[in-house]
Amino acid sequence: MERRPHIHCPLCAWEPRPDSRWRCTPGEPGSGCGAVWNTFWTAGCCPGCGHHWAMTQCLSCRRASPHEAWYHFPPPEGGEARETKEALETAG
Repeated sequence: MERRPHIHCPLCAWEPRPDSRWRCTPGEPGSGCGAVWNTFWTAGCCPGCGHHWAMTQCLSCRRASPHEAWYHFPPPEGGEARETKEALETAG
């Protein structure tokens, strides 16, 4: 069975809903096309300009944290949890 991550803000534990949306603004070099989408559908990659967002701002607490820190993977059956970065790299 595929292990899917639980997605929530690493700072306040807010959980984005399917209808939660972020806007591509000029916050990082190469960004700012204005596209609006759910950043977790694309693992932080803007569908408008292709910018990969390193940081994601929580829509609840308004603080930003590394995008990959939002993904919380359950431990494999009978084993320890893998590092988030390793799990994201192998999940694709």
